[in-house]
Amino acid sequence: MITPVKFDEYAPQVIQQLQGDGAFLTVKSGDKLNTMTIGWGTIGYIWRLPVFTVLVRHNRYTYELIEKADNFTVSVPLGNLKSQLAFCGSKSGRDTDKFSACNLTPQPAQMTATPVIAECALHYECSIIYSQSMEQAALHPAVLNSCYQQQPPLHTIYYGKILACYLNG
Repeated sequence: MITPVKFDEYAPQVIQQLQGDGAFLTVKSGDKLNTMTIGWGTIGYIWRLPVFTVLVRHNRYTYELIEKADNFTVSVPLGNLKSQLAFCGSKSGRDTDKFSACNLTPQPAQMTATPVIAECALHYECSIIYSQSMEQAALHPAVLNSCYQQQPPLHTIYYGKILACYLNG
């Protein structure tokens, strides 16, 4: 059963989940589908719109897909699926069907071509309204040193207008 919720109703739980084990960012482009674990993102209100902001590194398979897509979903497990999150954060979708490997079920979304992950409790369906590649020169040195010292390249930031937010189950 799907229960619509306000986009910010579970914001504290989402932020806590992102800081802990992460959430699933899923993207579909054509017949290609991939999910990855994200630990950086935020929910907010920008340009008079509810927005979920996600960051994707340029060397990720998800980056190839999201650059061709106009939407994405974020599925938040709210405390479970720890091993699946670890797997999806350490393996590439170029080489592995993460859905099969982790027994995750792509569930058709309500408003986007990209599905959500059925085993998760909370879902955000988003339409990309803006993206921007980060510039190293514009990044504060403390953030650069603590977050990118060992792991270039930088991210592209995607701003997704939240089209739907709901609980599943």
